Amino acid sequence: MSLSFVCLGLDHRHIYGMAENMIRIGARPLGYWTEGDPETLAGFAKRFPDMPRIAHLEDALALGADLALVSAIPADRAALSITAMQAGHDVMTDKPGCTTLDQLDEIKACVATTGRIWSINFSERFEVPCVTLADALVAAGEIGSVVHTTGLGPHRLNRATRPDWFFERERYGGILTDIASHQIDQFLHFTGSTSAEIAMSHVANHANPDDPGLQDLGEIALRSDHASGYIRVDWYTPDALPNWGDGRLTLLGTKGFIELRKYVDLATGAGTDTLILSNGTRAEAIDARDAGLPYFERLADDITHRTETAMTQAHCFEVMRLALIAQEMAER
Repeated sequence: MSLSFVCLGLDHRHIYGMAENMIRIGARPLGYWTEGDPETLAGFAKRFPDMPRIAHLEDALALGADLALVSAIPADRAALSITAMQAGHDVMTDKPGCTTLDQLDEIKACVATTGRIWSINFSERFEVPCVTLADALVAAGEIGSVVHTTGLGPHRLNRATRPDWFFERERYGGILTDIASHQIDQFLHFTGSTSAEIAMSHVANHANPDDPGLQDLGEIALRSDHASGYIRVDWYTPDALPNWGDGRLTLLGTKGFIELRKYVDLATGAGTDTLILSNGTRAEAIDARDAGLPYFERLADDITHRTETAMTQAHCFEVMRLALIAQEMAER
């Protein structure tokens, strides 16, 4: 593959998976730039020892990469993405892709004028093999029409490793903008909805009173013209759980249901990527670890052919619009 990429900003660990998956499909890393020395830097250098650090952003942009991977502080991602697109790069950014509606408008304008691709790596869909299998089962009609989704996104706080910006509302964007964008993406995708409205949203800080900028619980109820959904996200993963969170997604169809136990399944001890399917002829748990991660290859193909097979641009914009509206509603 002739596709090349550059990493811009290493402030969130999601940059590890973004880079690893692009290298896995044959893309060539040209280098990385990041502001200062974020906590993630040592882990990045260990994983990618041959990727050179570029001292200045302008020099990183001048390397001529096809794609920029952006994982800076959330509030800085929009400006960095716009700078990369104006320099001729397509962009894969970590979620959230932006933290205000004004930033989203600026990104839309930049995409319109440059013709670049702005894609958000919703890792809770794109880096989870059981979601790939769920895609195939829904497309095959195994549970009929999906009319409701329940998305749960619990996370471990890991306070000792969190940088200062993690506790600053204006820097991370709020819990619904940040985490719940994953579940909004999954709602729109699996219900086949092009748009939706926020029926209810709520944020709170129940367990971290010394960090008033942190929101540790968030909820959303949303609906489209043919489906509805509920989302709960939090920072309450207990220490004894063997991973960072028991993330789950339930798809309710008119002929059955699918439950995805993405990261852990304490009931069976099966590990990651357990898919539970029940319909008129089947009721079983399926090991979906080998279902694949097609987003990265599809994005590479989209960059080459200027198509929208990985995710449509309209979908990407709509996910962030809904997340930002939900955040504003909750805080009002």
